[in-house]
Amino acid sequence: MFTGLIQDIGTIRLIDDNGSDKRIVIETNIDLNKRSVGASIACSGCCLTVVEVKGKSFSVDVSAETLFVTALSEWKLGDKVNIEPSLRLGDEMGGHIVSGHVDGIATLESIKPDGESYRLRISVPEELSGFIASKGSVALDGISLTVNEVEENIFGVNIIPHTWEKTTLSLKSVGDSLNVEIDMLARYVTRMMERYAV
Repeated sequence: MFTGLIQDIGTIRLIDDNGSDKRIVIETNIDLNKRSVGASIACSGCCLTVVEVKGKSFSVDVSAETLFVTALSEWKLGDKVNIEPSLRLGDEMGGHIVSGHVDGIATLESIKPDGESYRLRISVPEELSGFIASKGSVALDGISLTVNEVEENIFGVNIIPHTWEKTTLSLKSVGDSLNVEIDMLARYVTRMMERYAV
C-alpha cells in the first residue's frame, strides 16, 4: 500500500529484455538498506517487487501483462521515474490510499501556468471516466492528486510548485502517457451500485 507522496525521482539504468518480460534496474536515493529483496516499491505508480539490490540501485521484473496495461512499455534508458516505497506500520498516512495497481494509461492534453502552479488537463480511457469525480482523488504516475473539474473523459488537476519540482511531472510534455489509478473508494462504490441496481 502507498500514499501517492513521491519520495524520490529515480533513473532507469538498465532495461534487459527477457522474452516478453523485462528486468529493469533503477537508481535511487532512497535508503535501500531498509528495502530487502521481495519488498514492494511503486515506480511511477506501478507496484513492483524488488528482485535484487546493488548499491544505490534496485532491480524489478516487469511482466508482459504489466507492460501491456501501463506506460512502462515506453520507458527508455535514462528516463526518470517517481519512487515511493510501500508504507510501513507507523508511517504517516498522507495523500490517499494508493494500491499501485494501475487501471489504465492517461494522456496529458495540456499544461498551463497558473501563478506559481500549473494546471494540467488529462484524458482517460472512456471506461475509466465514470470513476473520476470533481474533488475526488486520483493517482497519476503514482502522485496523489485532487481532481479540480471533470468534462466527459477529461479532467483537470492543479500542480503546486513543490509537486512540480519533486516529481516527474515537470519533465512531461503534451501527448505523453501517464499511469492512472482511480480512487479505490470510487471503484468499490461503483461496483456495489452495479451489483445492487434494480
